[in-house]
Formats: sequence, structure tokens, C-alpha cells
Amino acid sequence: MNPAVHPGEWTRAVHLLPYFLEVLWSGTIMTVIVTAGGFVASILLGVFVAALRTGSSRLLAGFAHAYVEVFRAVPVLTQLFIIYFGLAAIGIRLSPIPAAIVGFGLNGGAYLSEVFRGGIQAVHRGQTEAALAIGMTPRMAFRWIVLPQATRIVLPSIANFAIGLLKDTSLASAVAAPELSFRAHMLVDETYLSTQIYLLVAAFYMAMSLPLSLLVRWLERRGRPARAA
Repeated sequence: MNPAVHPGEWTRAVHLLPYFLEVLWSGTIMTVIVTAGGFVASILLGVFVAALRTGSSRLLAGFAHAYVEVFRAVPVLTQLFIIYFGLAAIGIRLSPIPAAIVGFGLNGGAYLSEVFRGGIQAVHRGQTEAALAIGMTPRMAFRWIVLPQATRIVLPSIANFAIGLLKDTSLASAVAAPELSFRAHMLVDETYLSTQIYLLVAAFYMAMSLPLSLLVRWLERRGRPARAA
């Protein structure tokens, strides 16, 4: 019989459950930190790059387009390795958590810039022209007129991105970030109870993902009338 499913292993897992929960909870906190940091960085970078791509400067739009194409073409795991190991080779050393946040932020910013660009282009250009006609600068018109409407349009897509980012943070274990998957690997190496531990990990991810999924559905229901109008 496979030792992983032997009844004695399940009894041992039950006895070790408080220890498992304590270790996995510390990893969950790190997962939330990496997700939140990467999400905020992705939003800020995505809005900035989208603004460049929809702006009047062809040179800046070209740089922004190059950034998007590069970071969308390279797997995020490869980007994490470059940031954590590659930068260290030239004297720039980041600890695992900041390296993971930077990596996910740069990668997510490339994807969200396209989301925001679609939202910005969905706002009728006449509104910008009207704002300029009453004395607003282009920057003011973008900040106060275009961006709020574009954000409302893309909210469901942003929420879906957050769910994907939460699950992608498991890749941060490859650069020793002590998030949930990294802690799970440690427990498996320590106890060899892989089935039991990864079932707990799945439960932790579900507990974090399901509320976000409910938020996505709520945002989609709320935004549907606005899009239909």
C-alpha cells in the first residue's frame, strides 16, 4: 500500500494538524503580502503604461509597447529568476519577498496596461474634448474624467487578475519567498505527508480565492447595466 494513503499516516497527520496550521498560516500571511504588493504595483504600472500608450507621444508609446511585449512574452517564473538571481550577479540584491513583489508587479503591469488601455479607449473621446474646452489640462482630463470611467469598465477584469495573481504567488517559492507553497514544501520534506499537507494548502487557497470570485461576480452584475447603456 502506498504510505501516503496508509491509515496510520492520516492519524499522524491529525496529531500534527495544529503544527501544520500554524506553519501554513504564516505562509498564508506572506502570500497575502506578496499578492497585495504585486497587485498594487501592477495597478500603478498598468495605469501609467496605458496612459503612455494612449498618449500623444509616439516615442513614449513605443517604449510602453516594447515593455508590454517583452514582459508578456517571458514567463513570470523566468522573470522572478532574473530579478532575484540575475540582479544579485551585478550587485543588486533583493530579499525574496521584495523580489517577488517586483517580479509580479512588472509582469502584472504589462497585462493590466492592456486592460486599462481598453477601458480608456472605451470612454468616448468627446468627453476629453469637452474637458479641454472648459479649461482642463490633458492630465487633469485624464485623471478626473477618463480614468474613473475606464476603471469602472475594467473592474471585473481587475478582480479576475487578482485571483490569478493570488494563485501565481506559489511560483515565488522558487526564489525562497516563504509563502504558502514554500511552507508546504518544507512540511512535506519534514514529515513526508504530502497528500495531507497539500489538501490543507488547497483549502487555504480556496478560502482566499472564493471571496474574490464572489467579488468578481458582484462587480460583473453591477457593471452590466452600465455597459449595456
